[in-house]
This record gives sequence, structure tokens and C-alpha cells, in this order.
Amino acid sequence: MSEPSPIQQQGSTSVREALPPASLAYGEMEPGTDEPRWGMAVDLERCIGCWSCAVICKSENDVPLGMWWNRILTAGDALDTPEIGEFGELSMHWVPLACQHCDDAPCVKVCPTSATYVGEGGTVLVNQDDCIGCRYCMASCPYGVRVFNWGEPEYAPPDGTGMVEARPVGSVEKCSLCVHRRDEGLVPSCVWSCPAQARIFGDLNDPDSEVVQAIRSRNGSRLLEDKGTEPKVYYLEPRRKRPL
Repeated sequence: MSEPSPIQQQGSTSVREALPPASLAYGEMEPGTDEPRWGMAVDLERCIGCWSCAVICKSENDVPLGMWWNRILTAGDALDTPEIGEFGELSMHWVPLACQHCDDAPCVKVCPTSATYVGEGGTVLVNQDDCIGCRYCMASCPYGVRVFNWGEPEYAPPDGTGMVEARPVGSVEKCSLCVHRRDEGLVPSCVWSCPAQARIFGDLNDPDSEVVQAIRSRNGSRLLEDKGTEPKVYYLEPRRKRPL
């Protein structure tokens, strides 16, 4: 039996009950090992910068207006500025960014109440009931991917959206790799919704998993590896520039 999720589902409706059969078949997870280590590969060659992953994450997880668990950055020195090639051609690519679910997560180390902890499969989670809003975790995260509920949340539509309950005011929240979906054998919503199939989710401890094969074949790298946080999110660099 899996551990209780720190993210409580809305009412009694499960993701499997809410989705049609075709969507369920597309979102089924690969079976993991006896001791899985869940991670992700993001193919930057496939990513088209559409923000679909960020929007579905916001909707699925009831993230308030003005806050994002997923963001889409532009590679380069300036926002949304293409590179100019040798012959004047323009090209650019994007870098989706969310919690990296580090093996050696600094946010876990600094949390004075252990509200931030490592759950099953190595996923870094937040127990909202124990969070006191000190924001030490936000200061320690080198990726800047946590957000804080400063006041009463606003939603569009006003009643909110998603499959999970909203987090309380005065607490920190972030990507959970859709633990509520994973408990039902489904991939995170950002993986499920990507129109370019730029995200691959699976067990990093399984050498035959799709995600491990992709990382090996494309020499996947991780962000800020010099920080020693050992992220479980890998990036597959473009083999060719995307022309504009």
C-alpha cells in the first residue's frame, strides 16, 4: 500500500473515473522496479514552447492565478530572443522548468519541521499541514521552482479547477510529479498533455525503461549539476536548431 498523499484529491473522484478510456490508455505508466526512482527526461528538440504542460499542471493541481509550478524558459541570454546563425538564420529552443526532485535536495535539509520530505520513489513532497511558511526551502532551492501562498487564492473559474485540493494560505507549494496520478498508475499531467511528446516519465532504476534509454541514447544532462543536488529530471539537448 502506498503512503498517504500530502496532496488531497477533490471529493471522491479519482483521475481514472474522470478520464475517458482513450486518455487513460495514453497515460498509463510503465511498470517500475521493486524500488523505483521516478524521474523524467525532457526532449528540448521536441519542445515547441507552447506552455501546454504549464497550463495543464496549473489546472490539474488547482494552482492559483499568479503562480506556476511549471514554467517555460527560453535558452539563451535574453527572453524569447532567437540566436543568429553564421548565415543570418534565426533559431531558438525552450527549457521547461519545474521541481527537479533532487536526490540530495537542499530544501529537505533546511526544513525545520520536516514538512518537505522524500516520498516513495524519491519524489520530493511537501506536507502542507506541517509547513509553517518560513520559506527556508525557497531560499535554498537553486532552481527557484517553489511558490508561496501569500493571500487568499484567486482562480479562473472562481470555484477553481483540478483533481486536488488547494493548499492553505501561508504555505509553500511546488510540483509533486502528480503523485495523485502516479498512485493510480498514470503519468504526470504534463507528460500526458504534451502535444509534441517532449516529456518521458519512468523509473530511473530500470535500465530498460523508456526514460533511461532516452537519457543514454541522447546523453541527457541535468541543470546546475555543479550544485551536487543530483536532480531526477534530465534534459536531452537539441541535435539540430529549430528554424524560425
